[in-house]
Amino acid sequence: MDEKLDRQQIVQEYRQMLEPLLKYLPWMERNAGKAASRNYRGQGIDRNSITFPVYDATLLEFVKEASDSALMDRNYDYVYSRNRIKTHEDERRVIASAQLKEWDILRGILSRYVLGGRTKATLWGEAVEENIFILVLKQMRRIVEYWDKTKK
Repeated sequence: MDEKLDRQQIVQEYRQMLEPLLKYLPWMERNAGKAASRNYRGQGIDRNSITFPVYDATLLEFVKEASDSALMDRNYDYVYSRNRIKTHEDERRVIASAQLKEWDILRGILSRYVLGGRTKATLWGEAVEENIFILVLKQMRRIVEYWDKTKK
């Protein structure tokens, strides 16, 4: 009985972490596979100047909200090395097979793109183009919904 209560508490905590981010799924689905940024080429910038990405405001809101959430794992590199995740295909495979016990792996993948994007600007756009944000959020939602049903 205690194990069931503990699992219910865990699932409720996961739901509370996840729900604020789910409101961004419709935007992500509309923009799946598309570039989420453009390079700034303002007036007076010549071809020898450094350009920088300008991101969609919704993506920036998502990144900020995700950054501040309990879903972030600053040790995401360890998740990647421990699980031998090297490519987008590896990420997709791991995400698709993730269950409740692999929640931390999903957190690690999400964190790599959210937190890593602060220093490697292309990661946020890459996560949108490669559907990584969508896949992680949907799998997390599936896990929470499945385990919520079993508590009845």
